[in-house]
Amino acid sequence: MIETPRPAALRYVAIGDSFTEGVGDERPDGSVRGWADLVAQGLADATGAPVQYANLAIRGRLLAPIIAEQLEPALALGPTLVSFNGGGNDMLRPGTDIAWIAAQTERALRRIQEAGAEPLLLAGANPTGGLPSGARVRAKGDALVAAARGIVERLGIGAFADNWNDAELAGRQYWSHDRLHLAAVGHHRVAANVLRALGHPQPRDWIVDAEPIAAPTLREQLRYSREHVLPWVGRRLTGRSSGDGRTAKHPAWVTVVPRR
Repeated sequence: MIETPRPAALRYVAIGDSFTEGVGDERPDGSVRGWADLVAQGLADATGAPVQYANLAIRGRLLAPIIAEQLEPALALGPTLVSFNGGGNDMLRPGTDIAWIAAQTERALRRIQEAGAEPLLLAGANPTGGLPSGARVRAKGDALVAAARGIVERLGIGAFADNWNDAELAGRQYWSHDRLHLAAVGHHRVAANVLRALGHPQPRDWIVDAEPIAAPTLREQLRYSREHVLPWVGRRLTGRSSGDGRTAKHPAWVTVVPRR
C-alpha cells in the first residue's frame, strides 16, 4: 500500500524585508542565505526531524506591502510557525509613524494567531552606529521595540527575539559594507538569538562572535558615501526600491533535513 507522505510537523514561514531575506549573507553564486535559513536548519538539527521552510521576504519592502503581499500567502501554506519583522525601511524615512507601525504589527500577529500558527516576532538588529543621522533612527527603533514588548504581552506571544538591544550586534564586525545589512556572522548571531527565543540551542559549529573592527578612516567614509549613501538617496528621490522586480526566494515549501 502506498501512503501519502505526511507534512513535516514543523512548518516555518518567514516574511519581511531584506533583513529576513538574508541580504548581507551572500553565497558564492550571489544568492543570499541569512538568519531565517539558518533558523530553519537549526530547528531541524535541534528537533532531529525535517522542517518545511518557506521565505516570502523581499528586500526594500515597507511594512504595508509586507503585510499586503506576504501575510495571507504565508498563511495559505498552512504553517505552524511564522516569523514577522517589518518597519525597518519605514524608520529610515522621515515622518515615521511609530504608532501606526505598532498597530499594523499587532494586527498581523493577531491574524497569524487566528490562523492557528505560532507567531515569532523579531526586532531587527540596530545599524544606527554606522549610519548618517543614526541618532534619529535609533530613537525610532527604541520606541518601536518598547511598543513591541507591549504587543507581546497583550497577545501572549511566547517567542520574541530582541536583536535591537543585543549590544554585541552594534559592533562594525557584524555588518556588511553597506552598514545597513548584517554580514554572515551577524546573521548567525541573530539566528542564535531566535533559536534561544524558541527554546532551542544554537548548533555548536555556528560562529556568532567576531573580533572588533577599527573605526573607518576618512578615505573609507568617503568611499562609503559614494558607493552606498548616494545610490540610496538616488533611489528615494526617484521612487525606486532595491526590491523592484524581485520575487521571494522560497515562495513554496522546501525541506530542511537535520545534519548528521
